[in-house]
Amino acid sequence: MNKEEALQDPADVSKPSKATLVAILGSLAMMGPLTIDMYLPALPAVVSEFQTTESYVQLSLTFYLVGLVLGNLLAGPISDVKGRRAPMLLGLAVYAVCSLLCAFSPNIWWLIGLRALQGFSGAAGMVVSRAVVRDLFSGTEMTKFMTMLMVVNGAGPIIAPIIGGQLLRFTSWRGVFVVLCIVGILLFFSVLLGLKETLPPSRRSAGGIGRTLTTFGSLFRDREFMGFALSSGFVTAALFAYLSGSSFVLQNIYGVSPQTYSLIFAVNGFGFVLASQVIGRLVGRVPEIKLLVAGYVIAASGGILLLAMVLTGAGIPGVWPAFFLIVSSVGVVGPTSSSLALQNQGKNAGSAAALLGVLSLLFGAVTSPLAGIGGGESALPLAILIAVTSSSSVLCYLLLIRMRQNV
Repeated sequence: MNKEEALQDPADVSKPSKATLVAILGSLAMMGPLTIDMYLPALPAVVSEFQTTESYVQLSLTFYLVGLVLGNLLAGPISDVKGRRAPMLLGLAVYAVCSLLCAFSPNIWWLIGLRALQGFSGAAGMVVSRAVVRDLFSGTEMTKFMTMLMVVNGAGPIIAPIIGGQLLRFTSWRGVFVVLCIVGILLFFSVLLGLKETLPPSRRSAGGIGRTLTTFGSLFRDREFMGFALSSGFVTAALFAYLSGSSFVLQNIYGVSPQTYSLIFAVNGFGFVLASQVIGRLVGRVPEIKLLVAGYVIAASGGILLLAMVLTGAGIPGVWPAFFLIVSSVGVVGPTSSSLALQNQGKNAGSAAALLGVLSLLFGAVTSPLAGIGGGESALPLAILIAVTSSSSVLCYLLLIRMRQNV
């Protein structure tokens, strides 16, 4: 039996109950949304306390994403060599410490640096949890379990801003990071006590890191793969522009409270969950490429609508539907672009999936500080940024994918 077959054979690994796995792995998958979205309603308060600018505060999101990128690149291959539990436990321990230190940041630069470490350490739980699923399940059983985790993960963007907004009624933004520290501690003990090692020494790789890195060059030269990666990356860029800029636009310009902002954010997050579930039902009935194109069109429509509403001064009734379309489009583009990008990668599927994730995060990291150019004075820079990035997804599709696909 070769290594690939061994990884797909879970017979020699004792499985926890599915309820335990969903609870632990689903919580690990939600670390990203919780760490990003719980913090969003507090961004204006951080600007005020540190007497700094919106762009500097948004750098704390950018550097969190940079840390997350580096963590994605390292944690997965390391877990192939060292096993799953050790990287997860170490990452969760460091995450908890960094979250607590964020709460005591004396200035914006300390907060930015600690957020980078928080992202780097938190990536271990998110990335390795997906590898655990691969260890324990195969075939259709794995697909069904991953679908369950996607539902749990999709709930993160809905509940996280609500939790953050409610926390701000009783504590400052620093209290949000104390809660994230507690979350890290709880997850650490959940893994320690509830999840055994799923990759025994006999199935570990002797050179996982090097093998992963050497495939990236060929992927960059694959025109169709890069078409999917870049077009979905532009949709992700529009999403992160929304994530980092919407709190300033909605609270400072349109005057909504942190709690109302959390409600708006949650409704938009529900659009993501609803879109992903609709796509799940349509796959097999409608060609995936057509579903993907529909996602690009929804994203571009949302971006253009947002720009039009800001230019015409339509206010919340016009801006909110545009934001809803942008967020919902990610629920369409995310699963379909990943599936199509990986179909022709064969043995490089793992590295290709990692590169897809890293490119999306990099797009988000670049976009986030740009979303604050208008500060709390004008929504126009954010609207232009989202319109350009979402429309660029359609352009990438036309230039890099359309010629090789029959829509």
